[in-house]
Amino acid sequence: MQFDLMSGASTWVKAAEQARALEAAGFSGMLFTEAGQTPWMTIASAAMAAPKLEFSTGIAVALPRSPMISAQIAWELAQNTQGRFRLGLGSQVQAHIERRYGAVWDKPAPQMRDYVAAFKACIRAFRGEEKLQHEGPYYNLSLLPAQWSPPRHDHEDVKVDISAVGPHMCRVAGELCDGVHVHPMHSMTYIRNRLLPAVQAGAHKAGRNLAEIDLIVPVFAVPGDTAEERAAMLQRAKTQIAFYGSTPNYAFQFDDLGFVGTTPKLRELMRAGDFGGLADTITDEMLEHFALVARWDDMADALKTRYEGVAARVVMYLAAEDIARNPGNLPRWGEVARAVTA
Repeated sequence: MQFDLMSGASTWVKAAEQARALEAAGFSGMLFTEAGQTPWMTIASAAMAAPKLEFSTGIAVALPRSPMISAQIAWELAQNTQGRFRLGLGSQVQAHIERRYGAVWDKPAPQMRDYVAAFKACIRAFRGEEKLQHEGPYYNLSLLPAQWSPPRHDHEDVKVDISAVGPHMCRVAGELCDGVHVHPMHSMTYIRNRLLPAVQAGAHKAGRNLAEIDLIVPVFAVPGDTAEERAAMLQRAKTQIAFYGSTPNYAFQFDDLGFVGTTPKLRELMRAGDFGGLADTITDEMLEHFALVARWDDMADALKTRYEGVAARVVMYLAAEDIARNPGNLPRWGEVARAVTA
């Protein structure tokens, strides 16, 4: 099981410094989000600084981009990182796709299925396996003259993963993808009873084995030897879980665990702007399912107990903020990283 850090917007210089420090500490890789800043240049900068780390996007927004553009970017990053890059794609939500990107939103799972199939057709064409020919309900690609095809290289097995929550997208992941980005708000009940069966159904449809699909799992890990030491991260975890949990599509996560009615309550607090009330709604009992709270010396064992044999990679959702606030904690995160990957 690999141990990564989730990183957001940054300058190229800071991304390189962070990557160098993480590599020295013992981390496996970095996962870059895409929100207010695209991830490509920061990944390139980080990869130049840390030649052993692995890099991924978690996630890059797919639907506003052509599958060809995503394939070209992934191909170039795979070459220049010497195979240490894998592309993580996500659909985002309707409001962002239509109103922020000005792109077309239809049915996200079928559109993502066609997107990934078109992306893979591009990669096959880049490898010289076949002429570019993809005809789908959303994307039609059939033109790739030799002068427009990227140069071949030694790292052409470009992995593509997608984020998935509901059963339709999970089946797409199982059918077509190398991995699935699990939502940060998850319980093991959800992973075992909902996500994995749906991914397996997609894999079965394509004649694949579930073991072929990597689970990349962001974790609200909250280490600390005292309540005071854990307080800031604990509050941050509660706030983020409440934010995600206020979305109606995620209400089943609470309901499955017996916390029925939590999402409507969170929605009311969100509309009222009561962010303190949001965090307070997430009880310690809920945290036991959605976060992992442990002493520093116990965190690696806690991560392995929960995720070993399930996750290919665990991604520390809160570690970047913690290290920025408390630089002295980086060696302690490194100890956790080395213990997890040992």
